[in-house]
Amino acid sequence: MAERSAKQLGLSKADLPNSIIEVIATLSKAGFDAYIVGGGVRDTLLGLNPKDFDAVTDARPHEVKDLFGKRCRIIGRRFQLAHVYSGRDMIEVATFRAPPSGDAHTTSDGMIVRDNVWGDIHQDFARRDFSINAMYYEPLKGVVYDFCDALDDIKNKTLRLLGHAPLRIEEDPVRLLRALRFKAKLGFEFDADLSEQFHDDNWALLDQVSPHRLYDESQKMFTGGYLVPLLPLLFEYGAIRHLIIYPPEQPSRLVNQVAINTDKRIALGKSINPAFFYAALLWENYLHQLAKFKKKNMPFHDAQLQAASKVIDRQRIKTAIPRFAEQFIRDIWILQPKLANPRVKQIAQLAEHPRFRAAFDFLLLREQCDDELNPLSESTNGMGEWWQTYQTLSEKQKQQAIDDFAGDSRRGASKSSRNRGRSRNRQEDKNSSVDTDLGQQSTAPKSENSGVDYAPKSPKHKVDSHSKSATLSTQDKHYAEERAQLEKLSLGRLVGEQLTKQNQPSPLFTINADKMAKQVPQQSDIDKQVEINKQTEKDRATAIKEQQSSQSESPTKAKVSSKSHSATKHSAEKVVSSQLVVKKDVVLLPKAEPIPSKRRRREPSQELSQSERLQANQSKAAVNAEKLPEPQPEAVKDFAEDKAKAPKSKSKAKQAVAAVTDKVIPKSDRVPATRRRREPSSTLSVSERATSETSQS
Repeated sequence: MAERSAKQLGLSKADLPNSIIEVIATLSKAGFDAYIVGGGVRDTLLGLNPKDFDAVTDARPHEVKDLFGKRCRIIGRRFQLAHVYSGRDMIEVATFRAPPSGDAHTTSDGMIVRDNVWGDIHQDFARRDFSINAMYYEPLKGVVYDFCDALDDIKNKTLRLLGHAPLRIEEDPVRLLRALRFKAKLGFEFDADLSEQFHDDNWALLDQVSPHRLYDESQKMFTGGYLVPLLPLLFEYGAIRHLIIYPPEQPSRLVNQVAINTDKRIALGKSINPAFFYAALLWENYLHQLAKFKKKNMPFHDAQLQAASKVIDRQRIKTAIPRFAEQFIRDIWILQPKLANPRVKQIAQLAEHPRFRAAFDFLLLREQCDDELNPLSESTNGMGEWWQTYQTLSEKQKQQAIDDFAGDSRRGASKSSRNRGRSRNRQEDKNSSVDTDLGQQSTAPKSENSGVDYAPKSPKHKVDSHSKSATLSTQDKHYAEERAQLEKLSLGRLVGEQLTKQNQPSPLFTINADKMAKQVPQQSDIDKQVEINKQTEKDRATAIKEQQSSQSESPTKAKVSSKSHSATKHSAEKVVSSQLVVKKDVVLLPKAEPIPSKRRRREPSQELSQSERLQANQSKAAVNAEKLPEPQPEAVKDFAEDKAKAPKSKSKAKQAVAAVTDKVIPKSDRVPATRRRREPSSTLSVSERATSETSQS
């Protein structure tokens, strides 16, 4: 073990953040050994700015948890780690590992699935992957521990695997991706043993790795700030086939440009989303799927959703992209045609979309990389520059820009570059040829680059003026023929037989105001007509009276009178007809006489109350009693005896009453019965009335 002074290597405690110093000091005070290990030491020795610092200790994860309390979280199953939060920083604290013991920690291929075997610092050193990551720095003492000549590898810029290289790749195939990442980031070269490990058998081992771990590793590759040198290595060594579903043979211009922009943003300290690079890598796969769904006559929006879902579902087999990243990729793809050909009413809404900025950047990159040349890709219509200007405007200027865009779209200016031009119809071709023949040419001079020289007007334009007058004369003839045909069809005569100077046809139907004024009847004519009507009514009444008086006379006189009546009637009809000689066209409009309103008196109600009805019945009974003859004493006795002997049944009682009434009242003296409505129970029955009458007598 080589122990080197940190001061000699250019390392200083003052250059370290307070968070890592605080974690190391806390573990050391608790009696544990604690060191800074990994990329933090390596990058500091290379003069780079480390992204984070990791710590390693002999304390177990639960002991670290007890020491830091709520500031500590234990994560991982295969490889347990303790995350300690110190201020805004997070320090990853690992426990010394030992080589795996038993088959329970490895698969049949030798890949480690359980790595929670605790050891000491020497065993932990042997478990490290690359030599440049196996240096331990103790900042409190100012000492660096190098167990494998890692300082020489850093000096020679060499990447070397610790131990037997094939075995170390079998233990963790992800080390192949890490080797490519370190090569792109540091510019180091592989040693002989490591360079022989990039073959298909070892790449096939990546299929056994969890998709979640592969996504984490791809995030480190895409967001490290060295994507431009890393991208060709992924294609050259064949790693892209195990990271992307259906990858291309080489990176497209769009993917290369996205890699350049990503590294620039990281260098400027701007935030990035690794899903954006996934959207560029999977763009061609999405276009292929979209073309398949469009061939099935599926609506465009539905085809977009289906294509995006299918590509993302297949990619999930390789790398388990989180849900929010999947939605991010899907929104970028679906917004592309909307930004390239926006509707006027949706421009403001699109600018407020949460994925607008990412989709706009993607659209702008497509324009810069000539993505329109791809036969499956649709045109951007040059809208990238328009959207870029739109974002810099104020609210009023944005509204003006939208209005200008709407006007351009109506005139078809924004659709000129869509490569969707349709062939004009024959009528438009004829009109355009007529316009050019009439001499409608622009007077603006053309540039020299156009290659078109202007010449004086040829005599052909003079001939065109004569042809123009000839066409006008043919139009006049056409209008005259139409007028003649309409007159033959009796559709009305036209006022004015000559054509106007403006070469416009006269109206087909006209109204003569003087003629219509003569047809309107005056008030004096109406009064005369009313008097004539009254006189004819009187003559008819007298004729009818004479006819009725003549019917009482003899037949001969009746004949004479009928003849005279017919003569008088005929003469009267002549007089009436002579008086009724009125113009046929006159319309009689008699005066409307007002009808006087008559106020009617309210009639009394015909319904009687119950008491009034009772009094009326009693009065009728009294009148009927006066008409009845006085009963004889014997008849009364018989009636009383019959009543006493009468049975209780209703039918026999009625027969007894009828017998008594026959004896007392003869049928000739009976008052004819009138059908009345049934009175209430207050009225008396026939038997009761008879008994009451006898008692009164």
